Amino acid sequence: MPALPPNRGTLTGAQARAHFRGGLVTPTAGWARGFTQANVLIVPRAQAFDVLLFAQRNPKSCPVLGVLDEGEISGALLVGGDIRTDLPRYTVYEYGELVAEPTDVTEWWRPDLVTFIFGCSFTFEAALQDGGIAVAHIDQGRNVPMYRTNVPATTAGSLGGPLVVSMRPIPPEQVADAVRISARYPAVHGAPAHVGDPARLGIADLAAPDFGQAVSLRPGDIPVFWACGVTPQAAVMESRPPLAIGHAPGHMLVTDARDSDYLVP
Repeated sequence: MPALPPNRGTLTGAQARAHFRGGLVTPTAGWARGFTQANVLIVPRAQAFDVLLFAQRNPKSCPVLGVLDEGEISGALLVGGDIRTDLPRYTVYEYGELVAEPTDVTEWWRPDLVTFIFGCSFTFEAALQDGGIAVAHIDQGRNVPMYRTNVPATTAGSLGGPLVVSMRPIPPEQVADAVRISARYPAVHGAPAHVGDPARLGIADLAAPDFGQAVSLRPGDIPVFWACGVTPQAAVMESRPPLAIGHAPGHMLVTDARDSDYLVP
């Protein structure tokens, strides 16, 4: 496998995608600082309206940044790119079962596939760091921990399932700053969905995430949970459409958009 580039934080979105297209597999937190990262869900046209409706009814977890028409492999968010090859790792579901985690989905590609690109909380992590807030999974070299919750997403057509959240431990004196900073990025999940006791979300053990990797908490840290773009994949698992393709959790599409495009005053 290709080696991690030492300058991965200073790459452009296009340069990052070139590394992934070349076979590099890695979580993308900390890559291409300033370039927006995104969740991806690809479904046949027959299921596309249900996905769009699911996103409209669950905007906190599924904020739509863009849609590629059926059969399209590139667009304004990945100019000259290829949605089939430009992520470090994908998930492929058939009737809700995970059947493959490839680095290239060309063999599953069909002309009727529609690609949804959703906002990702990695987008505001540079702003958190600039505000003096450490991001544990970046500092610890791990994939962000993500958890299914006991909070149901709002059902839309054939799609329904649980809210999925990502977690970042924050010192108590910085929680208000983390809320304030992330709230300025509503198109990429915005302010946290929950602060504090994970049991309130039905999460029994922070050391056992459903996706990603556990991170170490410092004494006094408060777990802060943001709505996560893996939520539509959880809905796919429960609702069992014939085919769906997503990003592997934490292995995002690095786009050509800038984080500042989604910052509100």
